[in-house]
Amino acid sequence: MAEHVDRWPPGAPCWADIMVSDLNRSQDFYAAVLGWRFTPPDPAYGGYCNALVDGEVVAGMSPALPEMEDDPHAWAVYLESDDIGATGRAAVAAGARQLFEPMEVGDFGAMGVWIDPTGAAFGVWQPKDHTGFSLVGKHGTVAWCDLLTSDKKGAERFYGTVFGYTFQDIGTRHEAYAVFTVPGMDRTAGGIGVPAEDVDPLQEAPPMWWVCFEVDDADTAAERVVAAGGTLIRDPEEFGYGELVFAAGPDGERFAMMGPSSEDWNDHSWSQDLDG
Repeated sequence: MAEHVDRWPPGAPCWADIMVSDLNRSQDFYAAVLGWRFTPPDPAYGGYCNALVDGEVVAGMSPALPEMEDDPHAWAVYLESDDIGATGRAAVAAGARQLFEPMEVGDFGAMGVWIDPTGAAFGVWQPKDHTGFSLVGKHGTVAWCDLLTSDKKGAERFYGTVFGYTFQDIGTRHEAYAVFTVPGMDRTAGGIGVPAEDVDPLQEAPPMWWVCFEVDDADTAAERVVAAGGTLIRDPEEFGYGELVFAAGPDGERFAMMGPSSEDWNDHSWSQDLDG
């Protein structure tokens, strides 16, 4: 069920964006796969634009900075903060390395990027006019964000210390995975896990935050990825709360998509955690 969100609680994944090598190509790809429309690129912010679903902002996209054109492309996940300076200091004290120091982004808010002790990059967003994803629970919106890393315990210590996460293990003897909640949310906000040993494409990926988009049908979404010029990392597969697809976009950026199955996975989604 589609749900409008006015504000995310501190610590919750609240935004995702990406720098791309060819803005028009990437816009066409995600429009074909996820049905996105886009705001006009803003030259005042390096050509940054917002992806829209039903007129609501759901993600961001911009051309790569000149000095970063040769860097690997990846979706960035931002965690909400009421005080980005304090969050940054707490992150460094807990073992993180600052990548981009906090900076004001006009009247929209403030952002910074750090590398956690396991090697995964994460952003922090302190909102003003831009409060992050404003719509969840519909095709093309962010359904879930999680961190995949080989050091699950280290990640839990870090994010628990800095953001107050509490964890519930739901993994098996073959897979280590925990969902987390943040202060102010009664149910899950995301997850932290270790790639399964038998899934080589994910094992080879560096520690990173993944973005999972909601789709009406995972098989159709997978077909659209290939037709639009992307690649499939894994074919659609049932995982208990829905059907999951791992894919890569035009720049090789990795992302996931999740569609419904016979079990209503939305009962487990963060979209049900909000009062918005």
